[in-house]
Amino acid sequence: MAIKDKVVIIMGASSGIGEATAKLLAQHDAKLVLAARRMDRLEVIKEAYPEVNILIQQADVTNFEDVKKVAQLALDTFGKIDVLYNNAGIMPTAPIIEGRRDEWKQMLDINIMGVLNGIAAVIPFMAEQKSGHIIATDSVAGHVVYPDSAVYCGTKFAVRAIMEGLRQEQRENNIKSTIISPGAVDTELYNTINDKDVAEKVHKMQIESGLIPEDIASAVMFAISTPDRMSISDMIVRPTSQQV
Repeated sequence: MAIKDKVVIIMGASSGIGEATAKLLAQHDAKLVLAARRMDRLEVIKEAYPEVNILIQQADVTNFEDVKKVAQLALDTFGKIDVLYNNAGIMPTAPIIEGRRDEWKQMLDINIMGVLNGIAAVIPFMAEQKSGHIIATDSVAGHVVYPDSAVYCGTKFAVRAIMEGLRQEQRENNIKSTIISPGAVDTELYNTINDKDVAEKVHKMQIESGLIPEDIASAVMFAISTPDRMSISDMIVRPTSQQV
C-alpha cells in the first residue's frame, strides 16, 4: 500500500521527531491525525499542508480518554487506522540516589502508560480489520543501561518488552509492531531534564554530534512503507560517531 493511502495517527506530533514525521508523511500524501498537548504547534503543521488530509486533536497521552478520542476521530473520518505512531516521551535523567520520585512517576506515566494507552485505543479496531501497524519511539537507552539514567532506561526497556509481546500476540491478525530506537537527536527532549546544567550538556552534545529529527522520520517512513509481508520489528538509528 502506498503511503498516500495510509491513515496514520501520530501521538506527540507537535515537535521534534513527531513533527518531522508528520511533515514527511504529509509530503507523501498520507492521511494524518496529529495529536499533542500543544494545539498551536499542530495548527502550524496543518496550515503548512492545506492540500493534505490532516486532522489535529489536543491530547495528553497519559489520559486514556484523550487517546481514545484521537482514535475515534480517525475512524469517524477515514473509516480505518493503518498506523499508530506512539512518539511522546520525556527524559528527566538523574542519579537514583537523588530519589526524584515525581520524575520517575512522570516517566512511567508518559513513556510506558502513554504507549499502552495508544495500543489499547487502536488494537481492537486493528484486530477487527485484520491489519495495522503500531510504532513506538524507543531509544538506545532501551538496549543499553548507563549511569544517571536508570529509570529512563527502565522505561525504554519496558517499551521494548511490550512491543515484542504485542508482535507475538497479534501477528496472526497481520498487525505489525516496530520500535525505532534513536541515539542522540537534536530535539526538545533535553528540556525535560530538570537539572539545567545536565540539560545544557545534553543539548550541546545533540547539536554537535546528534542526528536531526528528519533522520528518524525517514526511518519511520521506511518502516511504514514496507509491504504487508515484511515487518521491521526493531531499528536502532545512531549518529555515526556515537559510542554507546
